Amino acid sequence: MYANVIIDISHEKLDRTFQYRIPERLLAEITAGVQVLIPFGNSKVPRKGYVIEVREKAEFDPEKTKEIIDVVRGSVSLASQQIRLAWWMKERYGSTMNQALKTVLPVKQQVRQKEKKVLKCLLSREELELAVAEAARKHYKARERLLRAFTEMEEIPYEMVTGQMNLTAASMKPLVEKGIISVEAETMYRNPEISGSGYKTAVSLNPAQTAVAEDFKNRYDQGIRETSLLYGVTGSGKTEVYMEMIRHVLAKGRQVIVLIPEIALTYQTVLRFYRQFGRQVSVINSRMSAGERYDQFERAEKGDVTVMIGPRSALFTPFPKLGLIVIDEEHESAYKSELSPRYHARETAEELARMNGASVVLGSATPSLEAYTRAKTGQYRLYRLAERAKKDSHMAKVSVVDLREELKRGNKSIFSVQLREAMEERLKNHEQIMLFLNRRGYSTFVSCRSCGEAIRCPHCDVTLTLHRNQHLKCHYCGYEIPVPPRCPSCGSPYIAGFGTGTQKIETMVKQVFPEARVLRMDRDTTSQKGGHEEILSAFAEGGADILVGTQMIVKGHDFPNVTLVGILAADLSLYSSDFRCGERTFQLLTQAAGRAGRGEKPGEVIIQTYSPEQYSITCAADQDYDSFYTQEMAYRQILHYPPVFQLLTVMIAAKEEPVLDQAAKEMRQWVKEMEEGADVELIGPTEATVYKVHDIYRKILYLKKKNYDILIRIKDRLEEKVQEQSWNGKVMIQFDFA
Repeated sequence: MYANVIIDISHEKLDRTFQYRIPERLLAEITAGVQVLIPFGNSKVPRKGYVIEVREKAEFDPEKTKEIIDVVRGSVSLASQQIRLAWWMKERYGSTMNQALKTVLPVKQQVRQKEKKVLKCLLSREELELAVAEAARKHYKARERLLRAFTEMEEIPYEMVTGQMNLTAASMKPLVEKGIISVEAETMYRNPEISGSGYKTAVSLNPAQTAVAEDFKNRYDQGIRETSLLYGVTGSGKTEVYMEMIRHVLAKGRQVIVLIPEIALTYQTVLRFYRQFGRQVSVINSRMSAGERYDQFERAEKGDVTVMIGPRSALFTPFPKLGLIVIDEEHESAYKSELSPRYHARETAEELARMNGASVVLGSATPSLEAYTRAKTGQYRLYRLAERAKKDSHMAKVSVVDLREELKRGNKSIFSVQLREAMEERLKNHEQIMLFLNRRGYSTFVSCRSCGEAIRCPHCDVTLTLHRNQHLKCHYCGYEIPVPPRCPSCGSPYIAGFGTGTQKIETMVKQVFPEARVLRMDRDTTSQKGGHEEILSAFAEGGADILVGTQMIVKGHDFPNVTLVGILAADLSLYSSDFRCGERTFQLLTQAAGRAGRGEKPGEVIIQTYSPEQYSITCAADQDYDSFYTQEMAYRQILHYPPVFQLLTVMIAAKEEPVLDQAAKEMRQWVKEMEEGADVELIGPTEATVYKVHDIYRKILYLKKKNYDILIRIKDRLEEKVQEQSWNGKVMIQFDFA
């Protein structure tokens, strides 16, 4: 057996490993992450290294391969743990070790730190006065200026000495060598700007919140480390419960990671944590510079901060004593990586917690079906908050408007009569309005304006995607038809692609309500650093009457004066080519409805849709998660989708179509011939949703099986088989567990 060893864990060295032979006596001890002593180069002194992976085959001549001297025994270092986590991710999600390491150690090289230098005088008062006199006598004018300044100041900033006093490093050197002055440097961390009025010492919890927090604390004190799901309606005070849990874990001398979807990682959210825990809190996000991110991770490793808040990547904060991971809005798709390894933060957090003896708390008003199923079957501990935390805050009144009926009455506007009248009333009362366009960047689908039916694949129960050649195609099985001239369901000629943008909505709002002050929040208006905060702060302070936006306006914001939320097109996410489209629609609509009536004034929500009878919409209108869960799980059971079945997606990509076709067909055949693949449901190969990207063609194989471990074994076997093929270097393979 052979071990690939990395000599230096510093981030810029990741791409270079060396292979060593494992002696028989150490075979049982050596796994990924173990620190070992190895001979290196011509040096007679053994070096320390970390085992990245263990292999059966030698990459070089076995006779010339050096042998590992010994295992470094003792406590598991942070570096060892990070390597073990990377290995786990590689094995589970099917990436290379290098890709996994670069994910777990996201800063690839140290960014030069900022330093604050100061000069201090080491002389007594009498000695200083003599030194000033001597400098004046010898006409050392620069030295005299500096020493005279020390008669008034105990320490002088370095930039003041080199700037205003015009001294060079060379002129200071003799003073340092003679022990007259010292130059001291202090690392200045690039901290994200957080301002607030100090911090409080406790949060006030209602009885329901207290019961949840106390149960968690009691179990934590008993040494029970588990994953819990905190399922609470919008406005039920989940954040306050997290804070009480965090306070308890911090008191035990442990550290905490709080994951929040990037889209909800706003100034308003962070400030709530900062006011509780002060400078123990640090934040990372994608808009920070490499230097700022590096500094936050270094502060965490040194123990300068104990709470890290951030999106998915904050999970890899190098805390030495991690005690708790909180994942807020755990249902969000942002927790799934789009790059290899295609890890899910929820599963990775559970593995990281297991390695650290930590707990995981998931929170949501609309839990993912995966998390809620695990809670119902006892794999997670389930906590529920059924009512809003504020006594004067009640769930908003929700009504559904059938846009088919609006069309019959001749109303072709994006505003139904009911929504328009409600907006007029709110503007008259100086209350605020949020208009949510339920658009998540999906390809256009085709639907009928008369009956509301979207054109679907007869084999997969997903909508067909409209392509530029006016053909409709299913990206699960490859079924394709031209766009029909009339609706297949009712024969109406009113059939068209569905899609509109926030910019268009903003223009229409200004035309219909010229007196209203309108803000728009989408990817375009928030592209600059601080763009989110600027728009949200302006709206919170009453700088606008109407906020128009995509899903980023409905994530965790609390605006007491918002009394009306209009959801303009619920169908935009309902009919996307994704088996989770119903779940995502329900979650988005429920979250959007939760923005209304969070203050003393009652709230109203109006959902506009061409499919008012669809259960995702009716259940969201009733804020009835349990009914939605029951119906959606029945659908997943019938069609063998997660979480009832496990789904492995194999993406096969190549620059040459014939090579891609050969590889895809062979991989399908291998699965069928494998013992593990005997009763696996196999779909494809079919073309990817976007078949050609940057001149690379892509096909997909789908594998369904109840047993996750069997799919893992198939993935491992496929990886081995690919290595043996003549086309190996020409084809890229990527695995993804849905």
